[in-house]
Amino acid sequence: MFGNFKVVSLTDAAADRIRTIVANADKPDGGLRVGVKNGGCAGMSYTMETADSPQPGDEVVEDKGAKVFVDPKAVLFLLGTEMDFKVDKLSAQFVFNNPNQTSACGCGESVALSPAKLDGAEAR
Repeated sequence: MFGNFKVVSLTDAAADRIRTIVANADKPDGGLRVGVKNGGCAGMSYTMETADSPQPGDEVVEDKGAKVFVDPKAVLFLLGTEMDFKVDKLSAQFVFNNPNQTSACGCGESVALSPAKLDGAEAR
């Protein structure tokens, strides 16, 4: 859909974590399916689940030996996003460094996203 441009890129930490999750889920050809859904105080939240294979229409991203399947309804909200995996004293979580994010709620559970603009116009 987007040629050689990856909708989502992965840091080394995110790729390592995705490979571990997929291996532990016993899905040797699988990956992590990501998307967005309406909800939360800021309007949208990210979704993630392991998947045996992409669903029809998914954008397939292979980066650093990990596979990410992007829900087609989320592509324009995730375009240009870098996924990272952060570990600190109290938590370990995926972090989305998303240029389409316009704000986030205080608790960090939801975000406000705008669709990416292609060729200077909002894509629909």
